Amino acid sequence: MNSIQIPSDLEKQIADAMKYFWLTRFGQITKQNTMGTKDKGYRGAVTGGKQLDRFIDLIENILIDNGVPKKCIFKTSNLEIPGYFRPNKKWDLLVVDHNELVVAIEFKSQVGPSFGNNFNNRTEEAMGTALDIWTAYREGVFGPQKAPWIGYFMVLEDCRRSNEPVHVKSTHFPVLNEFVNASYKERYEIFCEKLLLERQYSAACFATTTFSDENITYDFPREQLSFKTFIVSMLGAVLAHFWDRGC
Repeated sequence: MNSIQIPSDLEKQIADAMKYFWLTRFGQITKQNTMGTKDKGYRGAVTGGKQLDRFIDLIENILIDNGVPKKCIFKTSNLEIPGYFRPNKKWDLLVVDHNELVVAIEFKSQVGPSFGNNFNNRTEEAMGTALDIWTAYREGVFGPQKAPWIGYFMVLEDCRRSNEPVHVKSTHFPVLNEFVNASYKERYEIFCEKLLLERQYSAACFATTTFSDENITYDFPREQLSFKTFIVSMLGAVLAHFWDRGC
């Protein structure tokens, strides 16, 4: 391991992963409708899972291209690691080398039409997960090791509802200025940036995407939350780990 290797066709692979995201999402909702188990507000787009699998596969391949042994990467099974406030937590992708936790990534997505409650659930989940894993690390739950690299990956539907200003009610105290009339898209940007500012996660990726009959588009609204910035940060930690091991 000497230098970071990034796929030359990275943009195409991201586009393919985003296409898979939408096709899988609609497939899951169609299946739920057929079975008579449709979730209110298309909650199936949140609960169905699998939509982000191509992104997980892409990151796995990037890790392998950069010298991480495939046996150290977990993405379909053995994804549970112990916590501090709860017995364990199932992540979406782990890198574990010789009983040392190197990488742990959480993948989440949200599509409309209901953004309010799901936004609150997503942010509370992410903050709770960060508190749990870092407290577990501090208390030696993973044994004596360097701090792991923890990643948060979020995909949001870019639509009229997610871009509309949202009124904030706070009867007793004023909310922070950055949240005044901020859309849910802007709230996610602020949230991810604050996760990094407070060092709750090592890196965060925030992508927006639209779907129409003619086209599927995606964007990373802020450079520090882009996919490339995310993987470069991850690979820096991975290279440092395996360099220390003399690999």
